[in-house]
Amino acid sequence: MFDTATTAFLRAVLDVVCESVSRSETGARVHVTSKILEAATMGEVSPEGLRQVGREALSHAATMWR
Repeated sequence: MFDTATTAFLRAVLDVVCESVSRSETGARVHVTSKILEAATMGEVSPEGLRQVGREALSHAATMWR
């Protein structure tokens, strides 16, 4: 479980990564969220590192639901 500040930070990273993804595309957003959370749990704390994880997850999500 993350504290409030960390949760807000992770949500901000998700918002940046998914800025071009519709909120109705829940499958892609959930996939990206899970990868960002997984990386944070494993110790990744840099904004750029988490954004990179999110962008990579988003690129895979785009092909998963076609």
